[in-house]
Amino acid sequence: MNKKKTSKGIAFAKIPIRTHIVTESDRIVKLVRQYCAGLACPGDVICLAESVVAITQRRAILPQEVKPGKLAHFLCRFPAKHGSLATPPAMQLALEEVGSIRLLAGCLAAAIGKIIRVKGLFYIVAGRQLALIDDIAGTMHPYERHIVMGPRDPGKIVRSIKRVTGAEAAIVDVNDMGCVDILAISDRSYSGAVKEALQDNPFGNEDEQTPLVVLKRKR
Repeated sequence: MNKKKTSKGIAFAKIPIRTHIVTESDRIVKLVRQYCAGLACPGDVICLAESVVAITQRRAILPQEVKPGKLAHFLCRFPAKHGSLATPPAMQLALEEVGSIRLLAGCLAAAIGKIIRVKGLFYIVAGRQLALIDDIAGTMHPYERHIVMGPRDPGKIVRSIKRVTGAEAAIVDVNDMGCVDILAISDRSYSGAVKEALQDNPFGNEDEQTPLVVLKRKR
């Protein structure tokens, strides 16, 4: 349990929660209640990795189950090779997620962005949810070879978790470079403190099996 001073005078102890291997047969609110009962209290924040929420929503898809069309094969040539949309199956799923018109508009915006040297226009126009697609995500077994989409209705999920646990809840996308993206949080006044507390990425997708982290508020 690691203590961490955060912004606005809030101090958290970070408690990674080891779970069983989460699959599409699990229900995320029930899962959180099972592992956080008696641990998370009002004022604490239960943080969930966005990939594990998506997995419980059946949004982890094997590439061989996707049938990319000609447009997907064409468009996947343009993102950087290390990007999440650089394969035909991932691009096909992106097309199905937001529609071809919106995605093509995002491509046009990205092209204009290159000319005027402004980054990020593709996701602003095409949709933030496309930035959450992980192509071969490297997440927990048996989903390490799947394309994992972003979770649906994250706001509804965090509200449900708060209702059943009494604690605040957040769904986050965190990487090892210290980038913390909060998809949804039950109380926005905690956003800054949560981002600061999670910068060292206490989640573990491999042997750790810790897709939940309780930020225990120090009183």
